[in-house]
Amino acid sequence: MKQKIIVSIVALCALIALCAVGYSDPFAFDKDKILLSPSASHWFGTDRLGRDLFSRVIEGAKSSLIIGVLSATISSLIGLIIGITAGYFKGAVDKTIVVAIDLFLTFPTFFLLLTLVSYVDANMLLLIVVISITGWMGTARMIRSEAFSIGSKPFIKILQTANAPLLKIIFKYYAPLLAPIFLVGFTFGASGAILAESGLSFLGLGIAPPNVSWGSLLAEGKALIDIAWWVSFFPGLFIFAVTFTLLSISDYLQQRFNSREALS
Repeated sequence: MKQKIIVSIVALCALIALCAVGYSDPFAFDKDKILLSPSASHWFGTDRLGRDLFSRVIEGAKSSLIIGVLSATISSLIGLIIGITAGYFKGAVDKTIVVAIDLFLTFPTFFLLLTLVSYVDANMLLLIVVISITGWMGTARMIRSEAFSIGSKPFIKILQTANAPLLKIIFKYYAPLLAPIFLVGFTFGASGAILAESGLSFLGLGIAPPNVSWGSLLAEGKALIDIAWWVSFFPGLFIFAVTFTLLSISDYLQQRFNSREALS
């Protein structure tokens, strides 16, 4: 498992490095290079307008990764705040939050996303906000469960009896103990956000031209799959590689957290 997680991290770092280096213009048309297969001059081939697909995949990575990381960060923070609130105050507050979480979970997340973005023109900021507000529930439930456990510890009860400031208790004692769960929720949420964005863009409800993302590139190659497999293959490969990497990291962090809990 350690070897697997190392390979996953290296692969993710390599992708981020590719996004940072210079490459050809991903929007440059060339009528003499339409649907060229992968070669030394065009690593991933070209699309139906003669644009270099490698450059477009790297350009799409920026949109997909920005949306994935920011959405996961916001949704994880929302889940952290809500989960700690439920676990710390308990009682009526907890019951209200549990009902709210269950209501959100009642609706299939992707269909809720479709409903929200179908009424307005999608852009990167809107996708981040929409994916964030539909992806916090899993983290909130995990944080709530652990916050209940932390709240029953003797030192927390002593601090509460001594009327210690609430923010001090949360940031100094709750936050460090909840950090592993937060990281698990973040990595899992980032993979889900990338898949959600890719799905929406594939359906034409996400990133709009001339901007590109992996989902929109995948959609462009759908009609060409029989004659130019590379147009959709490489964006799909990157979606798979990044989501698999993030899920592997999440699984590894969860195993480490569970093993540490078993020893304590």
